[in-house]
Amino acid sequence: MNGLDTRATVHLLAGAGATYIAFLHPPVGAALLVGVAVITVLHLLMK
Repeated sequence: MNGLDTRATVHLLAGAGATYIAFLHPPVGAALLVGVAVITVLHLLMK
């Protein structure tokens, strides 16, 4: 496995964990969605 495969696996596991928590606790899911949106916008603006 190279670095890209390991990073993809980590992202997949983190996404699955976040989805599981969001289904169990909807307010946490909303907070995660807002956080991801803010990080995405900042990433696009700083590119």
